[in-house]
Amino acid sequence: MTEYDLERYLTVRRAYGASLGPEGRLAFLLDTTGVPQVWTLDEPQGWPTQRTFYDESVSFATFSPTRSELVFGMDEGGNERMQLFRLDADGSITPLTAMPDAKHRWGGWSSDGDRFAFASNRRDEAEFDVYIQDRDATGDAAERVFEGDGWFGVSGWSPDDDALVLMEAHSTFNQDLSVLDLATRERRQLTDDDEQVRYLSVQWGPDGESLYLVTDKNSDTLYLARMDAETGEIERVRDGGEWNIDGVSIDKDNDLLMYSRNVDGYTELTLADLAGPGELDPIGLPEIPGNVAGGVSFGPDGDRLALASSSRRLNTTVSVVDVAALREADSSDRAGDTEGRSGAVTRWTDAGAAGIPRETFLEPDLVHYETFDGREIPAYFTQPTEIPADGSPVIVDIHGGPESQRRPSFTGLTQYFLARGYAVFEPNVRGSSGYGKDYTHLDDVERRMDSVRDIGAALDWLESRPDVNTDRIVAKGGSYGGFMVLASLIEFPERWAAGVDVVGIANFVTFLENTGSWRRELREAEYGSLAEDREFLEEISPINNVEKIEAPLFVLHGANDPRVPVGEAEQIAEEAREQGVPVEKLIFEDEGHGISKLENQIEAYSAVVDFLDEHV
Repeated sequence: MTEYDLERYLTVRRAYGASLGPEGRLAFLLDTTGVPQVWTLDEPQGWPTQRTFYDESVSFATFSPTRSELVFGMDEGGNERMQLFRLDADGSITPLTAMPDAKHRWGGWSSDGDRFAFASNRRDEAEFDVYIQDRDATGDAAERVFEGDGWFGVSGWSPDDDALVLMEAHSTFNQDLSVLDLATRERRQLTDDDEQVRYLSVQWGPDGESLYLVTDKNSDTLYLARMDAETGEIERVRDGGEWNIDGVSIDKDNDLLMYSRNVDGYTELTLADLAGPGELDPIGLPEIPGNVAGGVSFGPDGDRLALASSSRRLNTTVSVVDVAALREADSSDRAGDTEGRSGAVTRWTDAGAAGIPRETFLEPDLVHYETFDGREIPAYFTQPTEIPADGSPVIVDIHGGPESQRRPSFTGLTQYFLARGYAVFEPNVRGSSGYGKDYTHLDDVERRMDSVRDIGAALDWLESRPDVNTDRIVAKGGSYGGFMVLASLIEFPERWAAGVDVVGIANFVTFLENTGSWRRELREAEYGSLAEDREFLEEISPINNVEKIEAPLFVLHGANDPRVPVGEAEQIAEEAREQGVPVEKLIFEDEGHGISKLENQIEAYSAVVDFLDEHV
């Protein structure tokens, strides 16, 4: 039995979402109060100052490039209708949008900090237009500069603030780019591919004549590319080999670029000077704490950058890299001095681990198992410190998306289960991102159940191990992972001791009918359309096969969920209970797509633990 209770593990803190201000101040999100709020620091490991005091989660915060003020975003009760606010240096907060029925998606500051851009579905819930607003304007004062006919977003301002680059998403794996001239309001299309191509992490180059981004055009994996901002012509800058280059950040004013490579879920970072168009001059980068890193923010003078990082033994923290010191080391006879170079990375935040020794947190083994068609499926497998003679019970934890990827970052709930004696198995089944374009499409539409067969192969792998108790295996997952839980309970009913479905899909037809109208087209591109694939969607929906479920089921959901409406939980709980399945259902009235508030997490997962204690 663990020495620490569940609440302690759930109160392990996260510091992330860093932004460096014009005077060197660091802003970041920290969940000390139970939900992420904006905090600031003026020096590493100093006493942070809380800047926002809401009961709702703040989703992002970004400093103005010229003033000691920042914009942050927040919705209400998890409804994802984000509003924008300005936080001034004196602590005063100004609502910038105040249109609670619409979503607002941040598009960045202009270089002078006088304006900002965003996309919003104010005009039509299913369409996103592009707006520009003065920093001191409020309410409906924004100027609509482009009327969209789909899912449009703003990827940033040109260096001279004369244009915006827009991204139109057709699906998770299919985007197009265009440039909007703010003087003429003419939009210049840069891409219009016949096949699905991703254009992600788009950044203006310092010269204003090019864009830097990651794409899989004519490639199975994402690579770093430079695109001509006039013609859309692409030049490959760096290739990730068999792995994705999955993010790029640029400091336009100081010709700096950082990109990340996703190697089987672990992050490799590269920092470089932009010596010329498409020419990178690498800067030696010391080791960053943790295994997974991202969210880069450059300081205004190009001498520093901040980023967040995590591992299974390191709860998420923010570090600052002294770029000037690294440049000096590269140009001196200390270029090979790794010890001196490591001093250029400083952890600024020290988010608490709730008094739990970090050395007790456990790291996973990266494993691969063979599935039904001979493919190797990657997974993380973590065994508890002590394994009973008859083997450990196992939680098979399935990620959502499905176009997501389980990575070895920190989660307090996982560490609690390990401390309680559970092993944790986290597969990246077909359809997961991070393993190439072909892999992500192996579960599209009519091949949906092949990903469930990958779970069956995972059970075979687990059951071949003497250190696993095959009578005590649990399926757990959220969102699409919730569907995977329900489908796995149906396909392999006798092999599970219990299932935990968190905000999961029970009926693809009702899910698509009731999900937010702004999301429906994107989701149909992945799952199949109501018009053309309705019969198949009915066939694979767990609600229509519920009589096959044998294992006890826990269903957890947020009443305000705009992605997977709460009706999915209501119907599967009712139908499974009518079949004689032991069912527990817990709905939170102030949550959306997931359980985000600490007090709700404690209540929810305490109930889950009691449920597993009873049935597993």
